[in-house]
Amino acid sequence: MKILIVGGGMGGTILANNLARRLASELKSGKAKITMLSASDRHMYQPGLLYLAVGRMMPDELYRDQRSLLEPSIEFHVDPVEKFMLDQNQVVTKSGRTIGYDTIVIATGSRACAEDIPGLAENALQFYTEADALKMFKALQDFKGGRVVIAVGVPHKCPMAPLEITFMLHDYFKQRGLSDKVQLHYTYPIGRVHSLENVAKWAAPEMERLGITTETLFNMKEVDGAKRIVHSEEGTEAAYDMLITIPAHRGMEVIEKNGLGTRGFIPTHRHRLNMEGKENVFVLGDTTNLPISKAGSTAHFEAEALGENIAAMIKIGSPVRDYDGKVFCFIEAGQDRATYAMFDYNNPPDPKPPTKAVHWFKMSYNKLYWTSARGLL
Repeated sequence: MKILIVGGGMGGTILANNLARRLASELKSGKAKITMLSASDRHMYQPGLLYLAVGRMMPDELYRDQRSLLEPSIEFHVDPVEKFMLDQNQVVTKSGRTIGYDTIVIATGSRACAEDIPGLAENALQFYTEADALKMFKALQDFKGGRVVIAVGVPHKCPMAPLEITFMLHDYFKQRGLSDKVQLHYTYPIGRVHSLENVAKWAAPEMERLGITTETLFNMKEVDGAKRIVHSEEGTEAAYDMLITIPAHRGMEVIEKNGLGTRGFIPTHRHRLNMEGKENVFVLGDTTNLPISKAGSTAHFEAEALGENIAAMIKIGSPVRDYDGKVFCFIEAGQDRATYAMFDYNNPPDPKPPTKAVHWFKMSYNKLYWTSARGLL
């Protein structure tokens, strides 16, 4: 059984390690083989970009060598896939190699697409790459006051990122003694401040308490950089002195180019995690079109369920469990406090009042992530 994992992010890495341990004897005997193809030899802790953007983490803290995170029995190549030939059970890589498989798992992730909104990429700050996060930090250092608009598009990676950056900015400006000179204004595309109703019910009073103004039903249409105005599809506008955005995301370009899904998101069975219509093609993390949060924990829980199922299919010929939509997200709430949202397909989140204890647990997880990526946590 040749298992091919495309993508070396959170989901792909946890799955590969999970399978390597479950299939140790099959790998040793040659009955099974696990190959991972990645676009990079480095693995990034993506939630750390949020902290980098406000000067609370350094770039070198974000990375580990990808090979060092994988079990020795996993064959690893930095050679990203360029062509998927799913009907032939083959892929073609950037180097020109054709690689066959019996089972393939696509975990290529997603990307921020500020360029989809005219003027947004040129005039807004964001934090979804190291370069963008550093650019945002330097701009914040130079900022002396004014109206800061946080403009959100959906879907996006890390569902709590818009709330977290807003609360963290409030702290940042307070620590710099600029609270009385900065007005934070938060916009969201639907009729509440977050897509998850109970999270919105928790966050809205927190924002009001801190003096953060909000505007809902605000879908970005275009940005007039000369006048410093964001226009919405609804006909409203938000003037800014600094514009920070959480742009709508797409799946990776290779998925779009191969026609595997809409906006780069692959149609995925909500419980079995196989690509609709393909029994031996599975999808993890941000690459799915599932109506759940695009978060590291989503990929983590999906990878655990899928690892158990793929191993069971090899050992007994049948999967043994369903993925239940489980997600767990920390929410940094400012002032060294945090809460969390835990939910699944059937149970909505119910965030509790933020505490310092949860914040420090989140800080600890920033370090424990690497243990989690190895599938040991």
